[in-house]
Amino acid sequence: MPPRGLEPSLDARPWEGCPASPQGLPRETGQTTKNREGIRIMDGLNWWGEGPAGETSTDLECDPQGRPQGTALQRTLKTTIGCTGVGLHSGKPVSLTLRPAAPGTGLVFRRLDLPENAARELPVSAGKVTDSRLCTTLSNDAGVSLSTIEHLMAALAALAIDNLLIDVDGPELPIMDGSAQPFLFLIDCAGIQAQAAPRRALRVLKPVSVGDGSAQASLMPAERGLTISFEIAFQAAAIGRQSCRFMMTESIFRRHVARARTFGLREDVDRLHAAGLALGGSLENAVVVDGATVLNEDGLRYEEEFVRHKALDAIGDLYMAGLPLIGRYHGTRASHHLNNQLLRTLLADPTAWRLEAVREAELGLTDVSPFQARREPDAVLRACA
Repeated sequence: MPPRGLEPSLDARPWEGCPASPQGLPRETGQTTKNREGIRIMDGLNWWGEGPAGETSTDLECDPQGRPQGTALQRTLKTTIGCTGVGLHSGKPVSLTLRPAAPGTGLVFRRLDLPENAARELPVSAGKVTDSRLCTTLSNDAGVSLSTIEHLMAALAALAIDNLLIDVDGPELPIMDGSAQPFLFLIDCAGIQAQAAPRRALRVLKPVSVGDGSAQASLMPAERGLTISFEIAFQAAAIGRQSCRFMMTESIFRRHVARARTFGLREDVDRLHAAGLALGGSLENAVVVDGATVLNEDGLRYEEEFVRHKALDAIGDLYMAGLPLIGRYHGTRASHHLNNQLLRTLLADPTAWRLEAVREAELGLTDVSPFQARREPDAVLRACA
């Protein structure tokens, strides 16, 4: 059970800071109050769905218990769990604690190194990403920020975690080994708890794209789930041209994506260190490339580890919507910044998406195409079992 005092909050809205209002919001059927922690809560919620033309979603017809028929439930953790590590940019020790939260809370980061008040809370929201040059940085209206959250966000997306209080005692999350695998391990150890509220998703209704020179990112409609495809091209021979494509499922993420580490070129690492950045970066938590050479003694975890990590980053960036997406994402050299611009562009157009219940069949999909990856110069597409 979630700790007492963590009743549902509707303040953590993924579209906060974006110009469009969502369709399919929970209707407020009770009085607005605050719990003992000062979080605004609703005494009653009536879940519904509505399309861009005002049509009502038949997916949201409720069973006798009030749950929409055939829909998946929101999820949180069974128990509190944490870890310690170093910040990638500060190089300083930082602790992370994941705490269960009630249905409707959303994903809320809290800076415990700051005074105990509302200003230290940072609800996940695409409109509150303020700096995405080197990582994904989330901020709030008080100017408080938290960086390097994308790897944890990718793990939460893969395991379909909807509600969580994420406590950090510094300005950035621990980098751990540079992948999402340590966060999967934490969640597995804590266990996952289904909750008595329907899970919702943002369905992409029409194509949306953004670009910056040769870098592009787009979202297209899809019948079900989220398909990810990504392409990169680097002059460094150790990286070259790589691409991957897969349906986003827990099993595929665990097997083919989660262990892919962040990476950088040696000259860029030297430049960042000289500028006082990436002080916590090392061969223990990143892949470093010098021309045709991978400097890590143990080499790569996957043949196409570089593009797999870019796909991992994209998954985390897209989950900044605070809800899973139903659609097809494609990125070509896309950065954290471009991914966030894509989400903002989607949410800014109320005809481009719809909020709807997630069907139980969407979780644990098995009848999907295998993970596919390619690395040039061989240019051979590999289907990975």
